[in-house]
Amino acid sequence: MAIEREGLSGAESLAKTRTYGKFRCHNPSCMGRFQPEPGAKRVKCPACGMEFRVHWIRPDFPRIRGPVWDVNRKIAQEALAALEAKKSAAKAAPKEEK
Repeated sequence: MAIEREGLSGAESLAKTRTYGKFRCHNPSCMGRFQPEPGAKRVKCPACGMEFRVHWIRPDFPRIRGPVWDVNRKIAQEALAALEAKKSAAKAAPKEEK
């Protein structure tokens, strides 16, 4: 038997938890929630800096169309360069101690 809360169906109770006008970042390591300015064509995640193209279904209902590739490629290249620098510094440290 299903548990009834407030006498609402499952779909009705789920609809109460929906957030219109907001969406999550599609970066798997971020998943931050943010809200674009009304009518904006692009939006940038405040947490990780990735940028996405936005389509407006209605004036109050945005959807992510996809990433802005040049911005996101630059972020990925910077992260990779920082990771490689960290690895090379870690390899150089034991050699200096000898």
